[in-house]
Amino acid sequence: MASVTASLIRGLRALGGLRGRGRTLAGYAAALILLVAWVKGYVHLEGPDSAASAPSAVTAAANGDGGNGGRPAAVYAPHLPLPSARPVRVGIPSVGIDAPVVVRGLTTDGAVEPPPYDTPDVAGWYGAGPAPGSEGAAVIVGHVDTTTRPAVFYALSTVAPGALVNVTRTDGTVAEFTVEAIQVIDKAGFRPDRVYGSDGRPELRLITCGGVFDRAKQAYSANVVVYAALTGSTTRS
Repeated sequence: MASVTASLIRGLRALGGLRGRGRTLAGYAAALILLVAWVKGYVHLEGPDSAASAPSAVTAAANGDGGNGGRPAAVYAPHLPLPSARPVRVGIPSVGIDAPVVVRGLTTDGAVEPPPYDTPDVAGWYGAGPAPGSEGAAVIVGHVDTTTRPAVFYALSTVAPGALVNVTRTDGTVAEFTVEAIQVIDKAGFRPDRVYGSDGRPELRLITCGGVFDRAKQAYSANVVVYAALTGSTTRS
């Protein structure tokens, strides 16, 4: 595993992800495991057919690389990172999302484990990666729907740039993120280095299914990815 991780780190450095910035390699190694899982086709959050179709997605602003390795250009200046703390709730007031967050990891097959379908109103944080508000890109995923109704991130594709995302954490702080861009990315053309890459700025990725539902494959054709940057924090009273 150590040799594989070392090879992956060299590969990400070649992509410009590490560029000698002296970041903690453990965080990047965790993110690299997630990248490999996605490259292998594991992390597609493929859901069952729903009685309700997904809402139309807002397309991303700034699809050029903007010096960010192909990711949407940064809108907000880097904010001082917060100490690491586990997220317990995520909210996007503008679209009515307010949900508990549970820690998710990898299955025995190496897949990132989304929240169970029997808890469709719960989001999942990839616990081996950065915590929301800490240095790097934290990842929170959720289902778009179930066989009978919308799920936790059904409205995610309607989020607009500039929207506020609040992540409540176990240390009593609320990490405040502001949406910079939204993309609908076809799974066949998914670029993990673009989605998960970070230069260390505290960021957040919110991900769910999108595109067209293929009844034969029982899967969606794309992923909705919301890119947000830490812009503030408050302490719960």
